[in-house]
Amino acid sequence: MAKNPSNNRKNLRAHYSGARKADPRPITGKESPTELLEHAFSAYVGRQERTAFELMRRSMEVDASIFLTLSGAMTPAGLHQSCIIPLIEKGVISALTTTGANLYHDAHRIIGHAIREVNPNAGDLQYRLARIIRIYDLGFWEEALLDTDRLFSALLRRPEFQRKMTTPEFHYLLGKNIQAIEKKLGVKQPSLLSTCYKYGVPIFVGAVQDGSIFLNAVKLKRLMGDEFKFEIDINDDVYWMSAIQHYCRHHFSNKMAIWILGGGVPKNYTLQGEPLLDQILGVPTDGFDIDVQFCVDPVDNGALSSCPAGEGHTWGKVSMEAVEAGSMYVHTDVTAVFPWLTHALLSDTKMKRKPRRLMDVMQEAVTFLDKDVQKRRKSLLKTIDWSPDEPKPDPAEHETYVR
Repeated sequence: MAKNPSNNRKNLRAHYSGARKADPRPITGKESPTELLEHAFSAYVGRQERTAFELMRRSMEVDASIFLTLSGAMTPAGLHQSCIIPLIEKGVISALTTTGANLYHDAHRIIGHAIREVNPNAGDLQYRLARIIRIYDLGFWEEALLDTDRLFSALLRRPEFQRKMTTPEFHYLLGKNIQAIEKKLGVKQPSLLSTCYKYGVPIFVGAVQDGSIFLNAVKLKRLMGDEFKFEIDINDDVYWMSAIQHYCRHHFSNKMAIWILGGGVPKNYTLQGEPLLDQILGVPTDGFDIDVQFCVDPVDNGALSSCPAGEGHTWGKVSMEAVEAGSMYVHTDVTAVFPWLTHALLSDTKMKRKPRRLMDVMQEAVTFLDKDVQKRRKSLLKTIDWSPDEPKPDPAEHETYVR
C-alpha cells in the first residue's frame, strides 16, 4: 500500500517542531566552558564539537571504560602535556593506543632537548644543512634524535627487557625506568610513559616496528646477537587488547567508550578487539557503546582512518546504541579543538573518578577470556580447516540488501 504523503508531512513537521532551535545567546565573557559549548555551538563543525563534548561527558556519567587512541605527531605538539596526562591523572582514560613515534618524541624533553615552533616555509634544504628536523611547524636539533636513541638503547639492554613481552608490558617497563630518570634529572613535567606507569594505564602500539624505539632494538639485535633477547609478542598483544575489552564489558559499569584522536593504526588496533572476540573467538560482544572521533580525513574514500561508526558497526566494532545515539565524527584538526574540550570537561568537578588501573588486572583479564575461549574450543576447532574442494556459496542463499 502506498504511503500517505500527508502523514509523512505531519510526521516530519512534528519532528522538526520538536528539534532544538539554533538560537545562541550573546557571549558575555562570563560563561563557563560548558555553558559556552551548550549555547554557542549550534551548527556545522561547531555542532559536531558540541555533540562530541556531550558524548565525552556521557562517557563519564555512565562510568564507561574509556579507550583513547592517539595518532599523528601529537606529543611533539604537546597535546599529551596539555590534555592526555591531565585526563589520565583525573582517572578519565582507562587504556591508550598510540604510535611508537609519540612515545619516542616525548622522550626528547626528558633529556633536556626542546621542541620549538618553526616557520614551515623557511626551506627544508636549509633546515637539513642546519641539522634541524621539521614536523610541519615544529622543529628540533638532530642531536635530539641521536641522544634519544642512546637513551632507549641503554634501557633496552637492561636485564628486565631480555624476554618476550607484549607492548603494554614493554611500555610499562619503559615507564617505570623513565620515571626513575625523571626523578634523578629533576624533570618537572612527566612524560606520557611515566604517567601511564604511575596510573596503571596500559599502552598498546599496534605497529611497534614503525617507530624509532624499535629501530634501536633492531640495532641491538644485530650488535649483540642471541645475547639480546628482547622481543614483542604480537600474538599475545592482540589477544590482550580483546581480553581487556572483554573484562571491561563484564566488570565496572559494563560500558565502553572509544575516543579517537586522528585515525590510523591506533584506531583500528583498538576497534579490532571486538571482531576478534565475536567473529574469530566466538565470544559474544556488543562493540563500543560510545564512539567519538576527531579527524581531518574525508569519510568517503574507504580509508579506515575516517570510517564512521555505522561502518564500524557492520564489522561488529561498535554497538547499535553507538550508531543511533552515541557517535560523532568531528571533521577537524585534533589540536584545534581537543584542548578546549578537555578544559570544558575538567572544569566540571564531577568529571573525575578513581583510575581503572587496567594494567594491574591485565593477567586476570587474560584468564577471564581464556575461560570463555576454552568453553568454545570444540566449536572453534571446526573453523580452522578449509579445502578448495568445498562447494562454492550459493548466491541464492544470500539475500542482497543493495538497492
